[in-house]
Amino acid sequence: MGLIHLELFATLDLVAQAPGGPDEDPAGFPFGGWQAPLFDEAVGAQVDAAYAGTDALLLGRRTYDIFAAYWPHQKGGEDGDIADLFNRVPKYVASRGRPDLSWAGSTHLGPDLPRAVREIRDRHENIKVVGSLDLVQTLLHEKLFDRIDLWLHPIVLGVGKKIFDGGEVPTNVTLLGPPEATPNGAVYLRYALADGTPATGDMSAPDRGAVGDA
Repeated sequence: MGLIHLELFATLDLVAQAPGGPDEDPAGFPFGGWQAPLFDEAVGAQVDAAYAGTDALLLGRRTYDIFAAYWPHQKGGEDGDIADLFNRVPKYVASRGRPDLSWAGSTHLGPDLPRAVREIRDRHENIKVVGSLDLVQTLLHEKLFDRIDLWLHPIVLGVGKKIFDGGEVPTNVTLLGPPEATPNGAVYLRYALADGTPATGDMSAPDRGAVGDA
């Protein structure tokens, strides 16, 4: 069974809307492209490493349309390796509508999304979900993910679509390695889905000590 990775770029207040440009998702959002001034070589290296071994993309309709309009036309240059990867691997599109599937290797998923995602997981080894915030809510709700790669950026926007935006359910995750920080202040965090649901406790219990004790 393969692994489903959520690749997410967010601000400190977990806004993940339109990081790459002002035209990605402009409705009611004045900060499109907020990631661009904070992108540096260290972030680029982390992203390249995160995509290594990817053999399928799972995308929401909006992200798919953005990617399909851009990546097929990129050859060589700084983005050449990512372009080659994205253009080569199968693309699976979650949409209630009828997306244009002219990007080679694209498939529209059926209405039973959880079932379709489980079939994709059985078919591939490393499936990447990039952006696709509406799709992410479904995957969070169904716990149909195995890894979260989260890039946190040192800004607060106070407006915009967030990573956890109605789909989340009580879930345990475990940190896969130490956080990595870049010169521009972005922090890269890698989590894996863990068993069970969050536990609770009492910080004033005798074996924990009372908060405020001198």
